[in-house]
Amino acid sequence: MVVLANPAARAMGVIVDGRLGLAELSDLAGRTRGDGVDHDQQLDLPPRPEPPLTRPRPDQQAFAVRARTSRLGPDGHVAVIIDDLTEARRVEAVRRDFVANVSHELKTPVGALHLLAEAVAAASNDPVAVRRFASRMTHESSRLVRLVQEIIDLSRLQGADPRPDPRPVQVSVVLTEALDRTRLTASAREITVAVIGDSDFVVSGDEGQLVTALANLVDNAVNYSPPGTRVVVGVRRSGDTVELSVADEGIGIAEKDLERVFERFYRADPARSRATGGTGGTGLGLAIVKHVATNHGGSVGVWSSEGAGSTFTIRLPLLLADADVERGYDNDDEGV
Repeated sequence: MVVLANPAARAMGVIVDGRLGLAELSDLAGRTRGDGVDHDQQLDLPPRPEPPLTRPRPDQQAFAVRARTSRLGPDGHVAVIIDDLTEARRVEAVRRDFVANVSHELKTPVGALHLLAEAVAAASNDPVAVRRFASRMTHESSRLVRLVQEIIDLSRLQGADPRPDPRPVQVSVVLTEALDRTRLTASAREITVAVIGDSDFVVSGDEGQLVTALANLVDNAVNYSPPGTRVVVGVRRSGDTVELSVADEGIGIAEKDLERVFERFYRADPARSRATGGTGGTGLGLAIVKHVATNHGGSVGVWSSEGAGSTFTIRLPLLLADADVERGYDNDDEGV
C-alpha cells in the first residue's frame, strides 16, 4: 500500500488503486523491505495513457526512469524515488545519431572524390572521360561544401555564436530572396512556384536566417515533388502572427515520421526523393528551419498525408506597425 505519493508519480502510472502498479517496482521495494539494503535500477515504464492496440500514438509518452529504494526506519516503510531520464536518454540518442550520421554524410562525398580522382588519373589520355569525371567531382565537392556550411549554420543557431541584434525585416524581402535562391532548381524540374497572400508585413529578427529557413522549405518542396507539379507559398496574418506556408503536391510523409522530420539528418524515406526524381539533401534543412523559427520566438509545423502532399508552416511574431497599435488591432482578426 502506498502511503504518500506526489502527482508526478501518479502521472507516470506508477500508482494504481493506491498500490505500486508495476511488478518491477514492487519487487524492488520488497527486496529493500526484506534485506534493508538500498537498491537502484533503471526501468522503462509503459506509455501513458496506455496504447489501445499494439503501438502508442504520438500523444502517448513512454518513460525511462531510474528507481531507487531506501528503507525508512523499523516500521517497514520504504521510500521509492523515481528520476525521469526520458529527456536525457532522448538527447543522448540524438547526439549519438548526430555523430554517426555526420560521419556517414561526410564519408560519402569524400570517398566519391577519392575514387573520381583516381578515375581522372587513369583516364588522363581520354579528354571526354576526364571532363565527365571532373563534372562529377564538381557535384560531389559542392555537396560537401553545402553539408559543412549547414553544419556550421546549425551550430550557430544552437547557440555557438550569439544571435545578431534583431532588426525589422520585411516579409516581402524574405519571400523574394528565398524564391530567387530556388528558382533555378524549380525551373529545371518544371515545377511552378506560386505565391498567394499579402506579404506586406514586418517581423523582428535576422533577415539572412529567415531567408535561409524559407528557402529550405521551398527547396524541399521542389525536390520532393514530381516534375510538372506546383508548389504554393502562402502568406497570411493571424492575430499578432504571420504565417509562411509552403505546400507541395508530392507523395507526402507517413504519420509515423511526422514527429521526427525536424531532427538533424533524419530522412523519412531515403528513397523518397529518388522516387520523385529529386536530388535529396543533407538532412539538415528542416532542423535549421526549426531553430530559426525558435530563435525568432516562433514555431514551425507540418501537415502531411501520404499521396496528398505536405504543407510546412513557419509562424513568426509580427512587429506591429504604429497604425495597427493606434486602431487597436483585434488579435482574433485574420487577413490574407
